[in-house]
Amino acid sequence: NKKKEKSDVDDDDSSDEEEEMDLDEANACSRSVLALQNMFGDWFKKHHEHVWTAFWIVLGILYIAYLAYSFSFRFGDEGSWRLLICTLLGVILLVFHLLDTYCNFNLRVILEKALDEVQDERRDRLGFWINIIVSILLVLGAIIFIIVEIALKTPRNLVSLLGMFCFILIFYICSKHPARVKWRPVFWGLALQFYFALIILRWRGGYQAFKYLGDRVSEFLAYTDAGSIFVFGEKYTDHFFAFKVLTVIVFFSTAISILYYLGVMQFIIRNLARFMAAVMGTSPAESLNAAGNIFIGQSEAPLMIRPFLHKMTKSEMHAICTGGFATIAGSVMAAYILYDVPANHLLSASVMSAPAALAMSKLFWPETKKSRAGDEVYNIASGQERNIIEAASRGATQSTKLIANIAVNLIAFIALLKFVDSTLIWFGNRAGFEKPGEEWSFSLICSYVFSPISYVMGVEWDDCRKVAEMIGLKTFLNEFIAYTELSKYIKNQQNLTWYEYLPFNTSIVNNNYTGNWTMTNGNIVYLDFDHTLVGGVLSDRSVVISTYALCGFSNIGSMGIMLGALGAMAPNRMKALVQVVFRAMIAGNVACFMTACIAGK
Repeated sequence: NKKKEKSDVDDDDSSDEEEEMDLDEANACSRSVLALQNMFGDWFKKHHEHVWTAFWIVLGILYIAYLAYSFSFRFGDEGSWRLLICTLLGVILLVFHLLDTYCNFNLRVILEKALDEVQDERRDRLGFWINIIVSILLVLGAIIFIIVEIALKTPRNLVSLLGMFCFILIFYICSKHPARVKWRPVFWGLALQFYFALIILRWRGGYQAFKYLGDRVSEFLAYTDAGSIFVFGEKYTDHFFAFKVLTVIVFFSTAISILYYLGVMQFIIRNLARFMAAVMGTSPAESLNAAGNIFIGQSEAPLMIRPFLHKMTKSEMHAICTGGFATIAGSVMAAYILYDVPANHLLSASVMSAPAALAMSKLFWPETKKSRAGDEVYNIASGQERNIIEAASRGATQSTKLIANIAVNLIAFIALLKFVDSTLIWFGNRAGFEKPGEEWSFSLICSYVFSPISYVMGVEWDDCRKVAEMIGLKTFLNEFIAYTELSKYIKNQQNLTWYEYLPFNTSIVNNNYTGNWTMTNGNIVYLDFDHTLVGGVLSDRSVVISTYALCGFSNIGSMGIMLGALGAMAPNRMKALVQVVFRAMIAGNVACFMTACIAGK
């Protein structure tokens, strides 16, 4: 073998020598070109920083010139405002990047140095009183809003407030260490939820902003159709789920991968995590994971804190699992949007559930030990891709595993659900439950078991069993099946609205429709023609509450995914993971329910 290796080395050396001989035999022109290449390469290596700086300066000047010309040509429409907002966001990111890179500017570090100059006793006393005063102001603001806007105008919505108190009380009673509960993360988690909901649901400006953002996301995802048509043909929508829904995940995953390569995702996640850690008093590791779960999945977010998983406390492991269960990945959210689930509510649910997950986690499994993972967790590593093209390709390739996982799980769980339903129907028939609406089924059982939860979240009584059914499907199967069911009610409402206004549509010549319908066995049946809206409809408020309640990976199947992912990253903590994962799944569900309660007020 050594002789063979030696001969291989000799062959390599001889080939190099042959190449050198070829270069020596080259003509004068070739040698001149090579000399110029070497000279330019040496010059570029020596001055590459100045070259790139000049390039970016010229590019910036050209963009400013384009911006000025485009605004002078047309300003005031939606496109011009979109260009202005995107430019301002880009400038903010660029300024922070330049300050951090060249000036070593870090606002948090500056504040810490300023506070270090104050004596420890005075600093602690000052921080304590600031926290007390701000907390009192927030509580007073919430009480005033609840009295003025809810109790006096829509007292029925106070049921959602009752639901929040019920969930908190039950979690406190069933807490792993009720005597060790620290109420700061619980209070601030709920406060962040409440005031964020106030901005996006009650304030017209915030609602319009998130609606605009949701519309832009839907517009962005629509570009997936170009790739789908090229690969699958013009009739790709004949297989809507496979070629329309799943392909969106590929495109969105590619976009996320590019943002990671550019460092945008790291910047957003890092600063969100620092904000939550500073306000809620949670550890940097669990805060970073919670912030990451807003954008990426339950098995991808822990990769950011992988080096620290082996030394985390059980409470931190519980918080990491809860964060994964209480949120959904951005790529999966993109698929739900195609099912007509309101994009603005999905976006806000993803953000609101992050502090809710930390709050419920720290209530259900309080911290009893000191965290050993410090601020070093904020040093998020950049991607290993060499350029943006490789980043895009890697994002698309990585999405194939997620797509396959979604497809095979849906096939398995829907088939399993059909089998369970058929079995329950058979047993029910033996006992005389044969009439429509009385047949036993898994959905029927869930509609009764989870009805109390639906009611205390604020769902109208007529819709409680429908929403309870979706909660059961989400918990025992997965959220994709539940959102598919929700989309059925949303489309029924759209159909119902369209047919109700059809008689007033003067563009229809032969208008013999009255829009009259009747309810039969829970289905809406039109009287003018043969058309049935199976399952009926949900009220707008019930749709919103359902959107928030279902927005999470908290189901039994995800427990296996979480154990497999975290167990592979930290094999020495597998025993602790097994102990916390079931409670974390429950906490993730309740975090979604708390978000739904706030949305229902």
